[in-house]
Amino acid sequence: MATVTAPIVALKKKAAVLYGLPALALLAGFWSLGVRFGWTLPLGIQMQFLPPPGEVAGRMWDVAVGGVHDDAYSGSLWRHLAASTLRVLNGFLLAAVFAIPLGVLMGRFAPVRRALETTVNLVRPIPVTAWAPLTLLIIGYGDRSTIFLIFVAAFFPILLNTTVGVAQVPPRLLEAAAMLGTPKAKTLYKIVIPSAMQSITSGLRIALGLSWVVLVVGETVGISTGLGAMITQARDMSRTDLIIAGMVFIGLAGFATDRFMGWLLRVATRGRPGLS
Repeated sequence: MATVTAPIVALKKKAAVLYGLPALALLAGFWSLGVRFGWTLPLGIQMQFLPPPGEVAGRMWDVAVGGVHDDAYSGSLWRHLAASTLRVLNGFLLAAVFAIPLGVLMGRFAPVRRALETTVNLVRPIPVTAWAPLTLLIIGYGDRSTIFLIFVAAFFPILLNTTVGVAQVPPRLLEAAAMLGTPKAKTLYKIVIPSAMQSITSGLRIALGLSWVVLVVGETVGISTGLGAMITQARDMSRTDLIIAGMVFIGLAGFATDRFMGWLLRVATRGRPGLS
């Protein structure tokens, strides 16, 4: 039965992506009309200064494969994308390596949670933009400061979701494991972590999305290669088509990495329910 339903579930997940196409088409149509008729949206957004969707699509094609504008950005996508992806993954994975074990400790042991909870709640609200000037002073310009900012942004969602997930593991599961003679060390990775996996996964997905958001902040100063750096350079030259193209590329990269991570987690947990 499982072998029959598995392909059906996979097809449904692929079809779910297609369901979003009408909304994208509607957005593109609204965008095109807004530019054409010079609409002014709330907050004073003047759409007449935006390039039409076709112009942005042409710029995206040129950045990806070249042959349209033949400028410094033609065919440069993969170089920028590789640099940005490497920074995002370094900061995100570093955050996961520290946050998941710490979250397990805080969720399992009340004294650890009480000892760290105040500090976490004091540091967590500080925005990454406030960390940026300090980071440039104590680390300097370049990849390391960007990776650190991504680490800060990704750390707290993973930590909080892991802590909550571990703390909510049903006590009866732990009691049953103890009655069956399961050692405490094995209880951790056989009962606690699998039971909290859905919450941990939610934290990882939120953190990965934030990592791409913060990337632009980190690549604003002192970095010449990367999607955020490309957007910053385009801003300085008032090239709105290139700015929007970079934004779309970041969105696509974030979407692709989120899907890839979801696949990895399903493989690692052998398709545990709730991990979509």
